[in-house]
Amino acid sequence: MQKTKFDELVEFPCHFTFKVMGVATPELPDQVIAVLQEHAPGDYSPAVKPSSKGNYHSISVAVKVESQQHIETLYRCLADIEDVRYVL
Repeated sequence: MQKTKFDELVEFPCHFTFKVMGVATPELPDQVIAVLQEHAPGDYSPAVKPSSKGNYHSISVAVKVESQQHIETLYRCLADIEDVRYVL
């Protein structure tokens, strides 16, 4: 993995907030937490906000990450959840 400006600007470990947008299913927050627990075990309390029409949920959660590679792994795994549309 190559070093980037990102590595110079961020000191690891640190807290990084992931914002996950997905279909508004009751299971979505649990699915997001399950992925986070698998790759970055911790005590999470996600903030869930419904979209204006209520079809989608935005889930924000701060995660302690160890490296840029850790962040990329979490992005990939969160994006793999079936009901997830975007990970920011």
